[in-house]
Amino acid sequence: QVQLVESGGGLVQPGGSLRLSCAASGSIFSIDFMAWYRQTPGKQRELVAASTSGGNTYVDSVKGRFTISRDNAKNTVYLQMNMLTPEDTAVYYCYANAGRPSWGQGTHVTVSS
Repeated sequence: QVQLVESGGGLVQPGGSLRLSCAASGSIFSIDFMAWYRQTPGKQRELVAASTSGGNTYVDSVKGRFTISRDNAKNTVYLQMNMLTPEDTAVYYCYANAGRPSWGQGTHVTVSS
């Protein structure tokens, strides 16, 4: 199982930016599906952004604001989040599927004045 560790979360004002990082325990070159999910209390965990060999996909609410990227040399996946709104407040989780699903511990993002 791939071990994933997220970092970069924190408190930011509306309109601000954060970059989340997801460091994997090994090579991610061969992992076709890596993604960022988010979850708030009382809500189902939702897919925010995904990176596959076919390209990147995003949930409609973050299109144009969030960007997922990979650095295979660093075994790290990033989520650049711009123009943040209070609706983006959540715990963000990194996900990878390398034969079995792997989840990070999550990093908190709070968007508030």
